[in-house]
Amino acid sequence: MKNQNLPSWMKQLTGFAGVIGASALIGFPAWAHITSNTNVANATQTSQVAGKVKTAASPAPTGATQAPTGASPAPTRTSPAPTGASPAPTSAAKDIVAIASGDPQFKTLTKALGAADLVATLQRKGPFTVFAPTDAAFAALPEGTVENLLKPENKAQLTKILAYHVVPGSVVSTSLKSGDVKSVEGSALNVAVNAGKVTVSGANVVKADIKASNGVIHVIDKVLMPPDGM
Repeated sequence: MKNQNLPSWMKQLTGFAGVIGASALIGFPAWAHITSNTNVANATQTSQVAGKVKTAASPAPTGATQAPTGASPAPTRTSPAPTGASPAPTSAAKDIVAIASGDPQFKTLTKALGAADLVATLQRKGPFTVFAPTDAAFAALPEGTVENLLKPENKAQLTKILAYHVVPGSVVSTSLKSGDVKSVEGSALNVAVNAGKVTVSGANVVKADIKASNGVIHVIDKVLMPPDGM
């Protein structure tokens, strides 16, 4: 009976709400069915896509070993030198002065090069060929000769003698021929090659072809003196 007293607009609103509610109840089962089917379809598609991705990302064929995660890569190996290849001589990396100063038979020669200020000269690119007297060769000079030559006032004379032991260019023993060869000092050295033996202005070459980075050293058993003497 109370509804009869309600305004007409409220009755219409109430009726409209009832219609909407009924429609919602009627449509809900159908909407729920569609949603369920959609979810199932989506799940099926997702499963299929995942299967394809998994197939594409399949690991290497059976038997191929994969490096464990975080493992350090194997060190790169350097190819070994060909069998029978001879290593380069170690001395070739050093200059003439470095070789002479590191050889105990050249102590006097090394000291003389320093006194004559020829160290820097024989460290240059060159190349040079040095006929190097041993300590025994210097010791064979008249008594007191070496001591006098090492004095500062005799530097010019010492320089002249040492320069007489040097020839421009790198001349190995196989290239030595009998004849005169001009020294850095300016005077000629007389080279004689006979039956495999080499002499230079009367001194015997006791060891040949010590190769340096800027030339070659031939060891001699005598100190050479320029033609005009000391």
